[in-house]
Amino acid sequence: MFTARKSDQTRELLLRAAFDEIHRNGFQAASLSKILADTGLTKGALYHHFPNKTALGYAVVDELVTNEITQRWLAPLENQDDPITALRTLLQEAGKSLRPADIMLGCPLNNLAQEMSPVDEGFRERINHIYNVWRGGIAQALMRGQANGTVRTDVHPGETAAFLVAAMEGCMGMAKNAHDPDLLFNCGKSLIGYLESLRVAPKPRVR
Repeated sequence: MFTARKSDQTRELLLRAAFDEIHRNGFQAASLSKILADTGLTKGALYHHFPNKTALGYAVVDELVTNEITQRWLAPLENQDDPITALRTLLQEAGKSLRPADIMLGCPLNNLAQEMSPVDEGFRERINHIYNVWRGGIAQALMRGQANGTVRTDVHPGETAAFLVAAMEGCMGMAKNAHDPDLLFNCGKSLIGYLESLRVAPKPRVR
C-alpha cells in the first residue's frame, strides 16, 4: 500500500511539473530534463509512468487541464437556479485570482489548442472534448435558468454557451498577446454586461 501511494505521488509530481513547463514554454518546446530537474526524479521514474513525452502531455490535458476547467467553471454552476449571477461571480473571482504572470502566460487550454490541435490529433480530440464539456455545462445551466424564470426564454443556450467560452478565451488570448491586464479586465466587464442582458426583466411593481 505504501509503495502504491508513493508511486501515485511520483506520478502527480511529474504531472504538476509537466503542466508548469508546458504552460511556460508550450508542449513542443517543453523540456523533459527541466521537468526532471524540477522534481528531482530520474528518467526511470518518468518512463515508468509515461512511455514518452506525448503520453505525458496527454495525461496533463486529460487530468490537470480537464480538472481545472471542471472545478473553476462547471462545478460551481451545478444546481444553480440563477446561472447569470453564478457566471458573473465566477468571472469576477477569476479576475481577482489572476496574477500578472498568469495573464502573460495565457490560458493553458487555449495555448494548447492553438499550438497542438493543428499538428496532433490526440491533442485535438482531447482539447475538443474539454471545450464540448465546458460549453455543455454552461448550456445546461442556462436551460435551468430558463426553467426557473431567471434567464430569458429567447436565449439559445447552446449558441450562448459557445459565445461565452469563445469570449473568455479570446479575452485571455488578447491580453496575453498585448501583455495588458487592463485589456482583460475591460473585456471581462463587457462580458458581465452581456450576461446581465440575458436576465429576465424584473416585473414592474404594481402601485
